[in-house]
Amino acid sequence: MRLFSPFILFIVINTLNAQNQYPKNYFLPPVKIPVVLAGTFGELRSNHFHSGVDIKTQGKEGIPIYAPADGYVSRIKVQQYGFGKALYIKHPNGYTTVYAHLEKFEPSIQQYVKNIQYKKESYSTGNLFPKPDKFPVKKGQLIGYSGDTGSSQAPHLHYEIRDTKTEHIINPMHFGLSVEDDKAPTIQKLIAYPLSDDARVNNSFLESVIPFKRNENGNYIAEKITASGTIGFGICVFDRLNGALNKNGIYSLEMKVNGKRVYYHDVETFSFSESKYINLLIDYKHYKKYRSKLQRTYKTDANRLSLYENLVNNGKIHIENNSSYNIEIIAKDFKNNTSHLRIPIQGTESNLVFKQKDTTNYKITAAEFNKFHQKNVTVAFPKNTFYEDCFIDFSVENGTAKIHNPTIPLDKRYTLTFETSFLSEDQKQHVYIANVTNPKYPRYTATKKKIDKVYTTTKLLGSYALRFDTEEPTIQLYNFNDKQWISKNNTLKVKIKDTKTGIKNYRATIDGEWILMEYNHKKGILTYDFSDKKLVGNKHLFKLVVSDNVGNTKTFSATFFKKVN
Repeated sequence: MRLFSPFILFIVINTLNAQNQYPKNYFLPPVKIPVVLAGTFGELRSNHFHSGVDIKTQGKEGIPIYAPADGYVSRIKVQQYGFGKALYIKHPNGYTTVYAHLEKFEPSIQQYVKNIQYKKESYSTGNLFPKPDKFPVKKGQLIGYSGDTGSSQAPHLHYEIRDTKTEHIINPMHFGLSVEDDKAPTIQKLIAYPLSDDARVNNSFLESVIPFKRNENGNYIAEKITASGTIGFGICVFDRLNGALNKNGIYSLEMKVNGKRVYYHDVETFSFSESKYINLLIDYKHYKKYRSKLQRTYKTDANRLSLYENLVNNGKIHIENNSSYNIEIIAKDFKNNTSHLRIPIQGTESNLVFKQKDTTNYKITAAEFNKFHQKNVTVAFPKNTFYEDCFIDFSVENGTAKIHNPTIPLDKRYTLTFETSFLSEDQKQHVYIANVTNPKYPRYTATKKKIDKVYTTTKLLGSYALRFDTEEPTIQLYNFNDKQWISKNNTLKVKIKDTKTGIKNYRATIDGEWILMEYNHKKGILTYDFSDKKLVGNKHLFKLVVSDNVGNTKTFSATFFKKVN
């Protein structure tokens, strides 16, 4: 009789515990249409891991969303960006479910929210925390409708499950949410990294793209490489599910050296506070240059992610001269569809001299406050803004401040200050700081002003310069004309736009009373629903005031006629 080794038994027990600690039949799916995902849990997004699953809604808004279990609405939030219209339900089993990018809430919740919006005279509500007895829900009860609000790219439902006490987000698939998936992940790129001063890959101290091919069994085999010193690997990999073309994230990544596991992480659960460390999990420099995300199969010293399990030497591989190594990288999706990439390595002593380290006049000591000044520009980096000590470029030429380049990830925001004493008073009113790393497309950065100074805080290195915005926002009637009868209209729509610094705020009234206009920033359209208020009389004055981020303001008025129902 063959017995499990202690190590294999440990792995089996821990895998079963991870699968069994979450209730499988407690939560129903939040939709009654087939569950097809546009995004998976833990997917690599810009500066964060995806904190839920994105359920496709057949390309439409208005798909009914239902409570997956008994509970009560514990939190509601409406904001222009982020989650847009979002709803949170606490359940008695210790979990909270979250629904984001909604078009609207179910009628009683919708009216509650609108009452607050009219009272505050604001579209954004901030966090609302109704009392537990305000909106109790039963399993299968309607709670809202899917939409495209907030920072959504297309209609869908963003769905999360959180531990109520810790606020840790957990993969909803562990709770029984199931999708059809029989496709193994696709590996697109493999890079080898020399990690020590004496390390070489194919006799080079530079990172190397390693060619590979796929065999008839569907597995991948890389070209044999020579190496010395301490090295690591990174792969670009995605997964596809049945019924969708989206390139989704994988569930787990593992690496073995000569059959022994030295690296493993999966996306079972994580906290919001650690999500920023995605920029240390991936090759951030490669991402900023090529817009593709390479996942490292080794852990950097500053990385505080909790995703890793039982790493050996943090996944870094020390290559001995005249020794052979068989490296296997294993990528799995949640359904256990698996792709294997094998990398043969021959340890070979290199005859290259040690790599010279790049230095500049501006050294960053990560654990200390760092401040530099040139001409009219000052940069100030709080302690631990950088993850490690390094040298950066800093120069000011022709009014443009170059603060290195955007290939180094930062943990905190730093302050960039421009002196403006040389500007006229009119120029000071319209000046702002722009990110001009791509000079063809300067981007406004949130700018604050003091006497003879402007400053911004940012987590992006790159090039910045002063720019001026003297143009008012534009306002254009969208679904009616001035002095028009619109008795059949259910809504009033206006298109607004600001090309340089963007829309900061707007205020609309009808006959002098504030009205709620929802702003679709992706289309630039403001919409008012006539069902919000009953109009008195037939002739009405619509007024809209729109301001951009430097204070340029446009005031617009139009008259319309509408019969009273």
